[in-house]
Amino acid sequence: MKNKKLAFLDLETTGFDVEKQEIIEIGVVIINQQNGILCDILEEFEIKIQPEHIETADAEALSINGYNEADWMFAVSLKQAMEMLSEKTKDCVMVAHNVSFDYSFLAKAFSITGVENKMFYAKIDTISFAFAKLHKLENAPRLNLKSLCEYFGVENDRAHTALADTRATVEVYRKLLEL
Repeated sequence: MKNKKLAFLDLETTGFDVEKQEIIEIGVVIINQQNGILCDILEEFEIKIQPEHIETADAEALSINGYNEADWMFAVSLKQAMEMLSEKTKDCVMVAHNVSFDYSFLAKAFSITGVENKMFYAKIDTISFAFAKLHKLENAPRLNLKSLCEYFGVENDRAHTALADTRATVEVYRKLLEL
């Protein structure tokens, strides 16, 4: 696993309920690693996905992630997004901040579209990683992405957009590796 490519991912969704809400944006940064050390960024991409059931969206979620019809005018279908994600992340280890949230939405999306998830089976959660590294510190930060960014001096000017949060997660992960 320590020589596999890492696919850092973040999703923006129309809410927190995987059963009735959906993915509207995916941000990905793919990084090469050797012996557990991050190397080159191989690729970055962001996919906007046309929601199929905007009527079930949580208004607050849409406000936080900046959804508006104009910015999603040329968004792709969920199936197109999952096909692209599957191919680009083949054999990668998924890394996410709160990986269980993102993976629950991805697993459902792969299932309903019939697209094969080609990522490596292992996943890395940066919240768990941060807890393991920081929990004994007297001034330990909260474990949300915003607090960890502040603690490590990582800028995230466009928080709650998929690619910006993914880039911030990469930098937090780098800082955690240095501890």
